[in-house]
Amino acid sequence: MLRREEALQKLYQARFSQAERYRGAVWRIICRRVFSRYVPKSSKVLDLGAGWGEFITNIEADRKYAMDLNPETGNRLPGEVRFLHQDCSLPWPLESGTLDVVFTSNFLEHLPNKQSVEETVSQAYRCLRGGGSFICMGPNIRYLPGSYWDYWDHQIPLTDHSCAELLRSIGFTVERSMARFLPYSMSRGNRPPLFLVDLYLRLPVLWPLFGRQFLIIARKPAAISGAAP
Repeated sequence: MLRREEALQKLYQARFSQAERYRGAVWRIICRRVFSRYVPKSSKVLDLGAGWGEFITNIEADRKYAMDLNPETGNRLPGEVRFLHQDCSLPWPLESGTLDVVFTSNFLEHLPNKQSVEETVSQAYRCLRGGGSFICMGPNIRYLPGSYWDYWDHQIPLTDHSCAELLRSIGFTVERSMARFLPYSMSRGNRPPLFLVDLYLRLPVLWPLFGRQFLIIARKPAAISGAAP
């Protein structure tokens, strides 16, 4: 496990360090323009595969959690965020029905196998209250057939359809599934001016033209508050 954590630290450093301030600014815009409508300020929110905490730092919420296997994540989070340092496919140290929102971005494709993905999403289902939301964003291999594999730690090919099918099989109701949402990546040096990022998010008509990442909003049925099936 230690070697895996050290490898993650090196990958995160190489991938994120050159664009750290830019990424933070972009996520402030994304949270304000898009995700704030799905995350009430009174929510208890967990950022799954939090990376360097760009989402959980910039979203407004009553109680914040961040989960990552990389110990460096904990050093980059503001004090109000509780860091859960663990393998996400193992049982989460939270009571069933604790969370209002579980958010994950560009993470599930990094897990080692489909069983790990399923166990991780099942833990999210257990920890969400009835009526709670699972928000998932990630690269859509349908529109990235070659460049999807340019990242050494990409393991699982995902599309909006396959991810939605998994969520339904676990018990979620998929309320919104968008095949094309954001462009692919900031870590390859693609850093458009922030005013263009803001404009893009305000013009959904552009998303089918430039989007290469899917966005899924799913909900745990309101009548269910216990463990995953």
